[in-house]
Amino acid sequence: MRALTKTLGVLLGLVALFAFGFTWRDLQQGRPPSVEAVQTLLTGKPQKTLVTARTMFVQAFDHIRTGYYKKVDSKELKYAGLGGLMNSLGDPHTQYLEPQIAKEFDLETRGKFVGIGARLQGDPLGARVDTVFEEGPARRGGVRAGDTIVGVDGKSVGGLPTTEIVKLIRGEAGTFVSLELIRKGVEKPFKVRLKREPVVTPSVEFKMIEGALIGYVSVISFSEPTTEQFANALSKLSAQQAKGFVIDLRGNPGGLLEVAVVMLEHFVNNKVVVKMKMRDGTEEVARTGKGRGIKVEKPVVVLIDGESASAAEIFAGVLKDYRLATLVGEHTYGKASVQAPVPLVDGALAKITIARYYLPSGLDISRKVDEDGQYVSGGLEPDVVVEFEPNGGTNPFGKPESDNQLRKAIEVLQSKIDSPTLVFEPWLRNSIRPASSERFWVA
Repeated sequence: MRALTKTLGVLLGLVALFAFGFTWRDLQQGRPPSVEAVQTLLTGKPQKTLVTARTMFVQAFDHIRTGYYKKVDSKELKYAGLGGLMNSLGDPHTQYLEPQIAKEFDLETRGKFVGIGARLQGDPLGARVDTVFEEGPARRGGVRAGDTIVGVDGKSVGGLPTTEIVKLIRGEAGTFVSLELIRKGVEKPFKVRLKREPVVTPSVEFKMIEGALIGYVSVISFSEPTTEQFANALSKLSAQQAKGFVIDLRGNPGGLLEVAVVMLEHFVNNKVVVKMKMRDGTEEVARTGKGRGIKVEKPVVVLIDGESASAAEIFAGVLKDYRLATLVGEHTYGKASVQAPVPLVDGALAKITIARYYLPSGLDISRKVDEDGQYVSGGLEPDVVVEFEPNGGTNPFGKPESDNQLRKAIEVLQSKIDSPTLVFEPWLRNSIRPASSERFWVA
């Protein structure tokens, strides 16, 4: 018996020594010892381990980082891995945002940034100034809509993507930026020096359509400042005796659900906005409160198109469900999901779909596409279908003389308020700020 015990002891010692060898090898090579080696060392026999996703990812990451025949950027490798993780779900709205993109997303959501206060559009010579905000360094410094930025801090920006030009213009609050501008009617380029400061992005712009007493409200996005700006638009247009409203949501990609809920309180009180179905089968309901500010009781027409999405679809869909508005234009995008932002340790962000939503009527507007990704069905269907007809030039949205969808919206609204027929005179050309389908950036 003693001989058997002695033999077993020798065998266990050899196993432990063998495991210690692997542990020592791992330590010498600068990596933590394998779980199997440690367990063998402690128990005298190999143990089965649970292979976690984290273990697999780290193992593959380390092998690529140290063994791939070319040097790789660890940060880019990490971003690609996380991006692939999100992409594997097949959900375009569940996304991994790298730190810089996450920062820009946060600024966009809050509707605030540090810059000069202007909306820019791409131009072969640099960037064309589409809009100068009412409050901001650009307006105080004499920058005008229509100016073309051809240089930033002595660097020519011709041919650069507009996003890159915006990065050059933005910066820390209190610092200065020099812009070289070209202006129609001015013979030579000239420079302006502007002090960067915090700027709130206008997400609502409005105008009274003269001769018809119709208030035109363009909602560009549903960011944090939108609620106050929307209320201000309704208040001022109501004070001018507007008999009805055209709310333009074309090209509006959406934004915050809670912003849409607050804006709807001008129309409905204590009503269901959306029903959200969670992964466990439970249902959560978003409702309007008791109402706020101006209560809209005048006729409303909402303009929509294929780029109206998310919160824009909720806003338009709720007004349609409660028969408070007529929808004019083209079907909307069809985004019927809710995302939760999850901050990550390095400043990155994960946007994860946590629920699907349904309108008060129970309508599911989920977008459906074919195998090539082309639209098949989904979104809100307008009550009055009007396809947009390009009329030459640029930026026609919001100008009745060149915007057939807006003309139809005005016609529908007039039939509701029994206003005199509107004649599109030349004064209209500059009467309304357009809500364009073209891409703009703010700086």
